Amino acid sequence: MSFSAQDVKELREVTGVGMMDCKKALTETGGDMEKAIAYLREQGLATAQKKAGRIAAEGVAYATVIDNIGVVVEVNAETDFVAKNDKFNEFVAGVAEAVAKNAPSDIDALMASKFPKSDKTVAEEQQEMILVIGENISVRRFERYTEGLSIPYIHAGGKIGVIINLEVSGISDMDTITELGKDLAMQIAAMRPMYLDSASVDASELEKEKEIQLNKAIEENKAKNLPDDKARQIAENMVKGRINKFFEDICLLNQAFVKENKLTVEKHVQETAKKLGGAIKINKFTRFEKGEGIEKKQDDFAAEVASML
Repeated sequence: MSFSAQDVKELREVTGVGMMDCKKALTETGGDMEKAIAYLREQGLATAQKKAGRIAAEGVAYATVIDNIGVVVEVNAETDFVAKNDKFNEFVAGVAEAVAKNAPSDIDALMASKFPKSDKTVAEEQQEMILVIGENISVRRFERYTEGLSIPYIHAGGKIGVIINLEVSGISDMDTITELGKDLAMQIAAMRPMYLDSASVDASELEKEKEIQLNKAIEENKAKNLPDDKARQIAENMVKGRINKFFEDICLLNQAFVKENKLTVEKHVQETAKKLGGAIKINKFTRFEKGEGIEKKQDDFAAEVASML
């Protein structure tokens, strides 16, 4: 039985395997699609390893709390529909549980640790998922919080995962605290703060921003024909206001609270604590957005099929 370029393309879409492997499978099986799929599955880890070089920029960001330990992980795949696959999501949840229970120091330690309810390591389970799903899958990063109260939030089915960690004292109304944590986590997901507060901002980044704003202000004042010293003094005063706006953009506590924009997040937390008769402090937070920073490859399937055949 012969086969066409369309058959190769279809086999790739079904299995996620590379073009050359699909062509070989169809050649070996006389163009029979079902037998070709079985042939590729029989290649075992060798096939999975070939997929490992392909760009995985989709998948999910997942956040949870297990035994009072907050965990947020990002697990990538090649296509966005994998995020809807039950087996893939079970794997992601298992990775999060491995982070919580095994306390790995980094990704290498996580991959070498035991996968929950299995005699396999996380790395071995990942290889198994590559075969089952038919795409390259990669555990990219994680954070683990052991102190304080961690509250998770997952946005848009795993596009963004957030953990916010609070220190709470003198408050018994934990339902209100949980609601506060969810609101703050949603704020983090939506507003993308990079730092907790202005004191946390990287010194070199702050100096760079000041320099940019100073040069911009000096340029704006040139039309006023002011003496140099006067122009610089005015520019420096302008920079102070602009740096405050810079903090409002990138620091969580400085941002306007999304549900009540007349208050900053810091002020809202203080007022909530006062109403509840205790103290609330935001210790830290982590926001993972799936695929951020990964360059996505745009495949021209028609051209790739033509070149392989």
